[in-house]
Amino acid sequence: MKNFIVLVVFCSLFTSVQAQDAAQGKAKYASCVACHGAQGQGGVGPKLQGQKSEVIVKKLTAYKNKQQLGAQSQLMWGIAGELSSTDINNIAIYTATLK
Repeated sequence: MKNFIVLVVFCSLFTSVQAQDAAQGKAKYASCVACHGAQGQGGVGPKLQGQKSEVIVKKLTAYKNKQQLGAQSQLMWGIAGELSSTDINNIAIYTATLK
């Protein structure tokens, strides 16, 4: 029973942290809306809806490191270059919620 209670407490704390991270990611995502759309539906930039958070982290980290990933890489270098690792993770968590 003790293990079950510990597990429940841990899960609720984890869920709370995830929600907080997503809220912070949503705030950072505000600067992405012009190109990727409010719901990540794409536009000038590619669609982000349906992408896993790991993919977003990988791409933003690559852009931060000035790697060429596509035609708009130079634009993304400047944007991602301003993001911390925490920002990148939070944005990834948030964009994974977009439907």
